[in-house]
Amino acid sequence: MGELKLLKEIQEKASKRLKTIVLPESHDERVLKAAEVLTKKGIAKVITLGNEEKIREDASKLSVDLQGVRIIDPERSESASDFANVFFNLRKHKGVTIEDAREIIKRDLFFGAMMVKEGMADGSVAGSTASTGDVLKAAFQCVGMPEGISIVSSFFLMIFPEQTYSFADCAVVPNPDAAQLADIAISTADNHKKLTGEEPYVAMLSFSTKGSAKHEDVDKVLEATKIAKEKRPDLLIDGELQFDAAIIDSIGKRKAPGSEVAGRANVLIFPDLTAGNIGYKIAQRLGGAEAVGPVVQGLKKPLFDLSRGCSVDDIVNTTAIASLMAE
Repeated sequence: MGELKLLKEIQEKASKRLKTIVLPESHDERVLKAAEVLTKKGIAKVITLGNEEKIREDASKLSVDLQGVRIIDPERSESASDFANVFFNLRKHKGVTIEDAREIIKRDLFFGAMMVKEGMADGSVAGSTASTGDVLKAAFQCVGMPEGISIVSSFFLMIFPEQTYSFADCAVVPNPDAAQLADIAISTADNHKKLTGEEPYVAMLSFSTKGSAKHEDVDKVLEATKIAKEKRPDLLIDGELQFDAAIIDSIGKRKAPGSEVAGRANVLIFPDLTAGNIGYKIAQRLGGAEAVGPVVQGLKKPLFDLSRGCSVDDIVNTTAIASLMAE
């Protein structure tokens, strides 16, 4: 499935759900332009944050029509006091005072994350001007992780002409332990199905297939596979598998006979960030795959981080993905 076709399908599915997504960084003209596109195409209901007069003035200069886009000023919002109290109770064990909470909540990233936490928005998409660290800090501190998931990670949709894969983790977790690797596999499998509609076949990758090599790095992958299967017996997960055994049917049959995943994998879980980051860039630059992401996963609700070099289309597509991943 080509990139344009898949992204069009994701946008169409998002339109049917019409979730409310907050785009906090209204000071960025790309965000205002994306808000217009999302609203006019009916992909999502958009909320943006900031001083309404300033936002309207900026939009007018850019010839951007914000009709249908809701604007909330964190400095004047009636919700600010409630948000501050909630945030104080979440973080007082870390030494945060109520005065600190009131100031923190005025920041666009934190106000947006609190809107998601409190159900006033279904997701948040930020990071066109803020750093990944700042986006994830607001997400961790306001929304947190669901029970049973131990790690926030990321995945890329890697789109080739004939097949779409999910690669993880290629952007966030440097060296996950076995339990974390299992959770990365589970999160990625669930999200692959949400976005592509395909049944996930999850390969836990290594430099060994079914005992062909002995090493502590292989042991970690084996342990992660065992944990993931125990936690989610409904998922098709196998490992340890080398990359070729995971995706090429004839090699999978030879190296891992009897495996339900070998030769059919569409969710590829790398043992660490070094392998994952190198792997997705090779697939993108030499293999010609379109890489969509990184998509942040493992939070209770979708709060996504953009690249600071993102385009208006990237913001639109990431918002559509957030809509599909929202409950």
